[in-house]
Amino acid sequence: MSEHGTRRTRRMQEQRWLLDTAIRTVGVEWDQPRLGSKIRAAGLEAEGDFRTAARKVRKFADIHREFAAAARKREARARTLEEAGRFVAAGESYMAAALLWTTAAWPIFEANATLHHYEERTNSCYAGLIRHAPHPIARVDIPLGKRRMPAYLHLPRAPAKGERFPACILVGGMDSTKESLVSLYGDRLLSRGFACLALDGPGQAESVTRGIFFSHGNFAEAGLAAFDFLSRHAAIDASRVVMRGVSFGSYFGTVAAAGLGDRIKGFAATGVCQEPGCHTIFETASPTFKARFMFMSGYDDEAAFDRFRKKIDLRPFAPKITAPYMVIAGENDQLSPLAHTEDLFRRITAPKRLIIFEGANHSVGDAPSVENGEEKNTLIADWLLERIAGKPMQSERVWVDSRGEAHAAAFDSPSPNGRLKGTKPKARS
Repeated sequence: MSEHGTRRTRRMQEQRWLLDTAIRTVGVEWDQPRLGSKIRAAGLEAEGDFRTAARKVRKFADIHREFAAAARKREARARTLEEAGRFVAAGESYMAAALLWTTAAWPIFEANATLHHYEERTNSCYAGLIRHAPHPIARVDIPLGKRRMPAYLHLPRAPAKGERFPACILVGGMDSTKESLVSLYGDRLLSRGFACLALDGPGQAESVTRGIFFSHGNFAEAGLAAFDFLSRHAAIDASRVVMRGVSFGSYFGTVAAAGLGDRIKGFAATGVCQEPGCHTIFETASPTFKARFMFMSGYDDEAAFDRFRKKIDLRPFAPKITAPYMVIAGENDQLSPLAHTEDLFRRITAPKRLIIFEGANHSVGDAPSVENGEEKNTLIADWLLERIAGKPMQSERVWVDSRGEAHAAAFDSPSPNGRLKGTKPKARS
């Protein structure tokens, strides 16, 4: 990457030495566990490759090079396995290689030849997975204006004649790619019978190099386009569609949910990026966030981006949400203060559920409440299953304490510090 890619922002220039020091001291997960989601998606087959590449990284500039080297090695192994007729193993290696290539692409904040090459290899490896996957996967391009958003449609199994599946539109965050949103084995949504549409929406991954940039409200159009695609698919039941967001997908998906209205049966997200203006994530967190999001939004000039980002605000969209809405958040989210999510919830009139894990961070991790409580992705999968089943719900706020016990109360009853007012409510499983 040229200096232009990392020198767009003042903090990226001034704090680059601090970033490199943090990476040398802590490793590539200096600010959040960005490798874990990819390892979980690919399975144990990939963990050694990811951890070995990570150990070789000593500074920010090393990330793309070391993960690309690991990706080439794993891709070569996948081809060898395929030629030997070991198709299950080949599919596993192609999946691992694809996710290694996406990791190599992540720290490149300009559409240069290297990024295009990494995306080409990602697509080629994922095509290898599709040939040998344990469930049907199709590469699709969804029209959005004059351009097309890349996506993968996963079906839980080959449909019987006339069978139609409920579907979930998956919206990742800043660091996510469509390749990492559905696990090769044990995916919680596929195992519950959902089809999954894994999308690179505006500003995300491959959509950026196609010229589809993020704007304040264009995920509303993206959500409608994704739903329109699903509604015309023979194996999808358009009356049973939900959405799921992760991290900045809590912003992207909320905008999409507002645009979709009653077309979807529910929206759920983990981790929050819902602060109006995004001051915390762009001005106090790792400088990579702002540099990357400028690339995602098509900005080179920091002052112009600062004017743009101050208008990133979910409050105008909140009254338009009509489908049930759930967020799982950490009490101590370091990228988006929880008070802004609390305020957003007060503006939403649809049935809503806010689950807060005591002491947890942005990824809803690193706290006893998470270790002892119910797994967040399982909570979301079962909640979405209840929505397509038409199960009624009441608006509530759930506090998961350090023992992992969940305490629920009507949404308007919490105290300012996150704990519930009055006597201790009955613990819920």
